Amino acid sequence: MTTLEQNNKDETLLRPVNPVGIVGYGAYVPRYRIEATEISRMWTGGKGGVPIKEKAVNGLDEDVTTMSIEAARNAVNRSQVNPHDIRAVWVGSESHPYAVKPTSTIVAEAIGAVPNTQAADWEFACKAGTEAMQAGIGLVGSGMGKYALSIGMDTAQGRPGDALEYTAAAGGAAIMLGPAAEAAVVINASFSYVSDTPDFWRRAHAQYPSHGDRFTGEPAYFKHVIGASETLMEKMGRTAADYRWVVFHQPNAKFPMRAAKMLGFQPEQYEAGLLSPRIGNTYSGAAMIGLTAILDVAQAGDRILMVSYGSGAGSDAFDLEVTEKIDEIRDRAAKTEDYIARRKLIDYATYARFRDKLKG
Repeated sequence: MTTLEQNNKDETLLRPVNPVGIVGYGAYVPRYRIEATEISRMWTGGKGGVPIKEKAVNGLDEDVTTMSIEAARNAVNRSQVNPHDIRAVWVGSESHPYAVKPTSTIVAEAIGAVPNTQAADWEFACKAGTEAMQAGIGLVGSGMGKYALSIGMDTAQGRPGDALEYTAAAGGAAIMLGPAAEAAVVINASFSYVSDTPDFWRRAHAQYPSHGDRFTGEPAYFKHVIGASETLMEKMGRTAADYRWVVFHQPNAKFPMRAAKMLGFQPEQYEAGLLSPRIGNTYSGAAMIGLTAILDVAQAGDRILMVSYGSGAGSDAFDLEVTEKIDEIRDRAAKTEDYIARRKLIDYATYARFRDKLKG
């Protein structure tokens, strides 16, 4: 049965007509970290528990653009793709530095992909990066372009004293998509599950996002993550035992661990991609950067389930399979763990300065 015939038979799965895979990947995490206990010390006097150990914070000279360029260069280096052959550069984020001016054109210029490329910025809360991935799969799979670069990246956001401030972090990942024959990871299928569930939002002129507190878990995160995961696995004829690795969106440490257990996954399947306790929630790149950490250790034949989540709300689920080419590309760029290990602790005053939290 051809892919087109499969798509006609089951219209819920997203499969390209021509097989597509990941030919390169890259991550970036800023070196600065603030411990959750330091935030707690400022606002609660250190009382109560904290959701993670620490989070990554972008420095004064870092934003979504600069971090995207770093991750993109890592993806280009791993893929060995000539930047002039990249037909799309797409950046998903909820903290683009400009309200009107694309981040993607700056990234495309920096990596040498201009002028013969398509560029666009994507938004869908924390799943903007995987949304850009699905579009890239469609572009490559349709034959409109041979390579597409999809990025998920964000800066640390959170109202002072708010629960989000403990976890809202900076960082993300870039994924180079290309023909499956060249890929280190083949993308077998993806699936999207969405609804109008306003658990998290930020109006046009608001500096910080707002959230629905108790609604962020149910019916928001778990309904969509579990719904997307179960549907994709059912359509693919798979169970949790068929995957070597699984990675979910990581707003904190508890949510992805609970989702994994609900779906029947074991700790050894999700621990490699569970980065939120050490770097926080990198929003648009959270699931993608977890995937890069897994690819740094995965072996040929490993199956991976990746599921993102974006408030508002929706999840994108991907069924992935690692090929023997992973060993060829892995050491061509800095590993995700290298960025995590490169850390410098800062106090709350420095954090407030870096994030421009003091307004006159």
